[in-house]
This record gives sequence, C-alpha cells and structure tokens, in this order.
Amino acid sequence: MTTKKLLIILTLLSFLNINLKGVEKNDSITQIPLTTIAQAHQGNSYVTILEGIGQIEHLWFEGNLIPSFYIRKSKDSRLLGVLTTQVILRMYQEESFPVRTPSYMPQATVYWSIYNKQRYESMNIFGRLAHHSNGQQGDFFLEDGSINVKSGDFSTNYFEVGLIKTSLNERFNAVRMFRTSIQIHPPGLSADELDDIYSFYRWNNFIYIFKLNKSENKFTKSQKANISLKAELNWFFGDYNNNNFLDINRLTFSTTFTYHPSFFEDIVLFAQYYYGKDYYNMYFSNTLNVFRVGIMTELIRF
Repeated sequence: MTTKKLLIILTLLSFLNINLKGVEKNDSITQIPLTTIAQAHQGNSYVTILEGIGQIEHLWFEGNLIPSFYIRKSKDSRLLGVLTTQVILRMYQEESFPVRTPSYMPQATVYWSIYNKQRYESMNIFGRLAHHSNGQQGDFFLEDGSINVKSGDFSTNYFEVGLIKTSLNERFNAVRMFRTSIQIHPPGLSADELDDIYSFYRWNNFIYIFKLNKSENKFTKSQKANISLKAELNWFFGDYNNNNFLDINRLTFSTTFTYHPSFFEDIVLFAQYYYGKDYYNMYFSNTLNVFRVGIMTELIRF
C-alpha cells in the first residue's frame, strides 16, 4: 500500500469518526436526564404576592422552600435518590405579622428510569416516603370541638408510588410530562384525631407542558423553557368526612402558568388557580378557592 493511499484512508476514517461522535452527541441532547424529571416533580420554591383573590385568609405572602439533594452513582445512572427538606409557611396580615404553624414536609424519593429514548421519550417509576407536621404540641381540638389551627398538634406520614411518562410534541415544540400516583397515609402512622376527617388515600394526577425554543430546527443543549403550564387533579378516596363516592369535596384541582422573562436568570413569574382542601397542616378542613400570582425559582433545563 502506497503512502498516498494510506493517508487517504486515515483521512476518511478520521472524518467518519468525527461525524459519528457528532451524531452521538446530538442524539444524547434529546434525552431528558433523570435529574430534570425529578426537578419537575419535586416542585419549585415560590413566594406569592399577598393572598391572591378568592377564599383564603389575608396573607402578606405564602412561601414554599424546597431544596433537594440528589444521590446517584453517575450522571447517566438509571437510579436516582432525592432528599428534600420542604417547608411551607404563611405570614398573616395581623398584628406583629405572625407566621403560624409552618408545614414541615421532609421526604425521600427514589426514581427509576425504565427507558429513556431519543426525542424526549421516557418512562419512569418512583417511590416516596414523606412526613408532614407543624411542630406544635397543643390539643388537636378546642373546648368547643373546633380544630385548633393555631397550636394543635398535626402529624401524618405517607408513602407514594407512581409512574411518570415524558414525550415531545414536535408541532408545538413542547416537552410533556404526565404523572399518576397513589398516596397512602397508614392510619397507625398519623395522629389519631385525623381518623375519618382527613383523607388517608389519594390518587394524584399531574400534567406538565414546557414550551421550548428552537434553533435551526434542532433542539439546543441546556435551554430553559420560557413558558410552562401545569395542571394537577387529585381525588381523595376511602372513608372521608362521610362524603359519598363522587362528592366534589373529594377533589382538588390546580393549574399554574409560568413565564420566564429574558431579564431574569433563574426566576419566573407565575399565576395559579387552586380549588380544594387546604394543604397547610391543621387547616386541612378549610376549602380554598383562590387565584394568586408570585415569583418562582424555575431551574429546569433540557
């Protein structure tokens, strides 16, 4: 073989190798990392502006602090553990601006990727152990039989298992996520006073749509969604406040719209409508029907 032929063959092989690496890199971009899926479903930190409009107590703000710590063997691992120390608090428009009985909600979640194909197609399962309390030790009920929302001892523990499916809508250039799960609060691991007045069994459903940008008909790496829409529908089943099977009091519904202005790095504006039972510890018997706005941390990148 002549030197000229050898140089030509080496040049062709080098060119082929470069192109194969380029294809491999572009293909990997279209897969959603398991950490991104976990971020979307662990929730976001936010602060509301006042209490919003509707049926809720007068607030200066409601804040949700939800830092998460990820445990994994490697970046491409199909198994991911997440430890979350979530706290929700409300500051009331009263003398001294009290922050009453915050919700403490630590949880441990494990995600497992069943498959993760190209073009954002994936299927994942998860399991979660969680605790919800308010750090109080007063009597659950007042002398008149009403619930002691200011200092009553609220505590419950639960586990949740579910499925998460992601896909791409090429027409609208949007990533879609769907989650369905069953949440169970074992009666023996919750305050005895919650029996029959608090839902121990819940079916949770969640849809998330992220509108992405496009560059030359190819998805770019590490881009943030400028617009997103989330809808959540939960159904409480089992024995619960003597409600019949199809009672509307068994349902909670919320929809959240977020917009990421170009002049903010990691902050988005959000508007949310929520209807259903209050999720704020001892206030669980109240029904909320509220529209509110605020700011949120949205760090999800694709």
